[in-house]
Amino acid sequence: MKRIPVITLAVLVAASMSASTATSKSMHPKVSLHAARAAAQAKVPNGRLKSHELERENGRLIYSFDFQVPHKSGIEEVNVDAMTGKVIKVEHETPRMERHEKAAEKPSARG
Repeated sequence: MKRIPVITLAVLVAASMSASTATSKSMHPKVSLHAARAAAQAKVPNGRLKSHELERENGRLIYSFDFQVPHKSGIEEVNVDAMTGKVIKVEHETPRMERHEKAAEKPSARG
């Protein structure tokens, strides 16, 4: 049976761990804001971009876009995976839902 030197094994394990940590916790998107916006806009073609942000949600780095649609109350929220460019969620938020979301974000912004 071959024996792998302990140092070689330790280096391999450390390299593997650092690569997976960097991938899962990175705040550096692979997809540009421009490309993500184009993907989101395609889901809400007549919407006007109201706001956007890069955030981590459920362990996934995403771009979140809020669009105002003419003659419709509330916003259309479109989430795009910042690593793949795939649209992962399109959701209508009523004005009430928006207020609730903003109120929930305030305490975490202070922390």
